[in-house]
Amino acid sequence: GRNIRNLTERRKLGFFSCGTGNPIDDCWRCDPNWHKRRKRLAECGIGFGRNAVGGRDGRFYVVTDHTDDDPVNPKPGTLRHAVIQDRPLWIVFKRDMVIKLKQELIMNSFKTIDGRGANVHIANGGCITIQFVTNVIIHGLHIHDCKPTGNAMVRNSPSHFGWRTMADGDAISIFGSSHIWVDHNSLSNCADGLVDAVMGSTAITISNNHFTHHNEVMLLGHSDSYTRDKEMQVTIAYNHFGKGLIQRMPRCRHGYFHVVNNDYTHWEMYAIGGSANPTINSQGNRYAAPMNPFAKEVTKRVETAESKWKNWNWRSEGDLLVNGAYFTPSGAGASASYARASSLGAKSSSMVRAMTLNAGSLPCRRGRQC
Repeated sequence: GRNIRNLTERRKLGFFSCGTGNPIDDCWRCDPNWHKRRKRLAECGIGFGRNAVGGRDGRFYVVTDHTDDDPVNPKPGTLRHAVIQDRPLWIVFKRDMVIKLKQELIMNSFKTIDGRGANVHIANGGCITIQFVTNVIIHGLHIHDCKPTGNAMVRNSPSHFGWRTMADGDAISIFGSSHIWVDHNSLSNCADGLVDAVMGSTAITISNNHFTHHNEVMLLGHSDSYTRDKEMQVTIAYNHFGKGLIQRMPRCRHGYFHVVNNDYTHWEMYAIGGSANPTINSQGNRYAAPMNPFAKEVTKRVETAESKWKNWNWRSEGDLLVNGAYFTPSGAGASASYARASSLGAKSSSMVRAMTLNAGSLPCRRGRQC
């Protein structure tokens, strides 16, 4: 019965027969010729990172070589050679590959890394650093088992390389950057965070990702004293926070955070945490609490007295709370604050399972709907 009902629901909504109501996916996944129109993806963004164009206005660059022998002088055909170029590039992969990076992959501006059509793993070494750049799209990768790297020279543009101090081993580290879109990646088991955004980063969307097997999943704002993060705006939408996760989905400071239509099926300590007066707008999510009777609360105010946090604007609207989950709201509901933490319309939480069922890297094949 469920499928019949879904079809009639979809028809009512006016989507293609493949549509789920997920507006990003419904924008491109129904097209069997997606591989001939890859750059259409850049028009499908939502949320605070929706204006990230990535490499839309540049050429395609085909990665043919999985090696990373020399982070200062990368070979043409490698992913590192692609991402450091000064011009816009839409980066795709010739074949399936596992890329073990010797050092962090330091992105330049106006780049799309598009893993669709190949099974691409960045694993067991350095991972992605997006530092002091703008307009980056990361789509369709498996990023896992990232290790701390550093105390080494690494090239970050054709004309510049420099000394890198130790990097934590995040899957994706966003540092002082804006107009960033992280979509349909599978992220797990890294040394520090899976996605961290710090040092005044803003205009970010983190969507359709599948997060698993990790402790501190997502850090948005790195220090209570770093007040430049008061401008930070991040959308977290249509992600599946899955097996083996413990905490920080996300952990926020200072800024404005729209958490919308995500599926939280596993956490061990808490899902959403924060300090330093962040505004958190939670809408249309599904929060399924763990069995542990002491870990049913979705929210956590980190190391702050209630006399302080009671004034922070945290709200839950239309969230589906399952297995005893409960969300502790706070604040007087200052509408101006929530306006700055709103970036798209939330769908009903009853649609979350369908909209997040294909979170993570998709097994796309040319000539078929993805």
